[in-house]
Amino acid sequence: MLKLPPPIWALLILILTAGASYMARWPIVPWAHSLSVGIGLIAISFIAPVWALILFRRAGTQINSTSATNNKLVTDGPFRFTRNPMYLGLVLLSLGVAVATGAILMFVAPILVFAIANWVHVPFEEAKMRRQFGPAFDAYARNVRRWL
Repeated sequence: MLKLPPPIWALLILILTAGASYMARWPIVPWAHSLSVGIGLIAISFIAPVWALILFRRAGTQINSTSATNNKLVTDGPFRFTRNPMYLGLVLLSLGVAVATGAILMFVAPILVFAIANWVHVPFEEAKMRRQFGPAFDAYARNVRRWL
């Protein structure tokens, strides 16, 4: 699971839940279905990840979450509010798709994306950052929440 880039596994989850929804004939949750809210969430989901990507490029550090090392600990921009703006974007994107479709099985996608990020990828990355940046990362982690 760590070898696949996070956007790829998030896309695979969306494809699998869409396939399951299709096979189940797209049962809709009426109170959770809103195309405009879903599209809004999808649009918002790109803000923090793109901002983080720009900051990583400017800092000259690795974007690949499975890289062996990182050149710099980035703590500004969206990283002032969340330690994981890119994963937060993936969760919001999958939630936006679920709300836009309204299909009950699509709401499994954001839960799975969150669970895999929170219990597989983030612990791996945080251990890597602790090894590399020690007290600087610990201080950052004490002051900035993992999610929001």
